[in-house]
Amino acid sequence: MYKRILEKAVNEKIGSGKAIIIVGARQVGKTTLIKNLLQGKDYLFLDADDPTVRQLLSSPNTEQIKTFLEDYNTVFIDEAQRIDGIGLTLKIITDQFKNVQLFVSGSSSFDLGNKLNEPLTGRKWEYELFPISWEEFEKKEGFIKAEQQIENRLLYGFYPEVLNNKGKEREILKNLVSSYLYRDILAFSEIRKPEILDNLLLALALQVGSEVNYNELSQIVGINKITIQKYIDILEKGYIVFRLNSFSRNLRNEIKRNRKIYFYDNGLRNMIIGNFNQIKLRTDIGALWENFLISERVKQNAYKDTLTRIYFWRTKQKQEIDFVEEKDGKIFGFEFKWKAKSKMKLPETFIKTYDAETKVIDRNNFREFVTIK
Repeated sequence: MYKRILEKAVNEKIGSGKAIIIVGARQVGKTTLIKNLLQGKDYLFLDADDPTVRQLLSSPNTEQIKTFLEDYNTVFIDEAQRIDGIGLTLKIITDQFKNVQLFVSGSSSFDLGNKLNEPLTGRKWEYELFPISWEEFEKKEGFIKAEQQIENRLLYGFYPEVLNNKGKEREILKNLVSSYLYRDILAFSEIRKPEILDNLLLALALQVGSEVNYNELSQIVGINKITIQKYIDILEKGYIVFRLNSFSRNLRNEIKRNRKIYFYDNGLRNMIIGNFNQIKLRTDIGALWENFLISERVKQNAYKDTLTRIYFWRTKQKQEIDFVEEKDGKIFGFEFKWKAKSKMKLPETFIKTYDAETKVIDRNNFREFVTIK
């Protein structure tokens, strides 16, 4: 069992009179987290993957809700995005049954976000859960064992089932990609051709760490630019990828509208391209390292509620910074190298223009970057 960073923050909200919503990709541990919080308590568990539960919770009236709630003071609705009208149902429970603490999980921000935002305005605490973070991993495994496994984590990622089944990583990742990766995407979007999604994901996986051009992607995948944008938005809402936009404030020669796209998990990315070769045999170690570091930083910023904005920076003359953070009016720049040269310097133009603090993150000092105190 990995103790999740979110557990403390969520636990503090229990009994606040608001629904507690946890969203994230399938298989990242949402159900496990909530059940762990509810350990020892008598609660009603409603799994929306069950058709009977979906029918029961689709637009019931107050009397019907009262009937199935019975005398429970705690209710956990799992995979809520599958229920029609779930937002109004949750609103009734929150408003009419003040003694009931609601827990809700959802595997994506597709329809769940649309269904909950308006009905539950001011009535919910919402959190995002990601695959296991390096901090959570290290706390369970210990410093030495975690350090020994860094290369495996670059290859196989941090999905809980992957971590808990050593030796079966490829089999589990294959099942995750084929069975779960597309499940919500295809169910809650207008995508009707999975093969197009396959081609787009492959193109994105091969371009990790590079700037992504939607026109080029449309030619590679064979669909128009607008559809590419829509599909990428859907992949983001499914917690598979996330965008990093370019940072620009002052300089005329800065790249202003480009973006990079990263995967929330290295293991999924490597399964998509079908490459689990060892680190010493790979030509994409730079991309793997960058994806790992940035995805870990995204987890930390979300869990620690840092209110940090994140970007990359590049000029037309190809000066660049891998990762830029803007926090409390201060700019920070980071360059990522698996093995950094001893006297490596970041662009003076960036440092002077933005009065920025900069640092090179490599194999030796990465822990300070992937954990935020």
